[in-house]
Amino acid sequence: MRKNRYKLAPGAQVREEDFGLLFYTMAGPRLYFLSSGNRIGGEFFQGILTFEQWLSQRIGSGSLKDAEIEQMTASLKHLEKKGVILEC
Repeated sequence: MRKNRYKLAPGAQVREEDFGLLFYTMAGPRLYFLSSGNRIGGEFFQGILTFEQWLSQRIGSGSLKDAEIEQMTASLKHLEKKGVILEC
């Protein structure tokens, strides 16, 4: 389980959409989609909550399955690798 906090990389922005989140980067420019529905909002990427804290809030309410947690972890790793978000 990841315990990291994340923030947007310089030049990146996030916008909430019906399907989830849309990330814009000035380097490129590029667009990235996070198909998360309303499970995670753009405020998560302010670096306040760790991923573990966010998960404990969601798991406590029984709203996420193991497969969804794995998918979210993989998506965060992908966004980090692409330079859209940073660990903080």
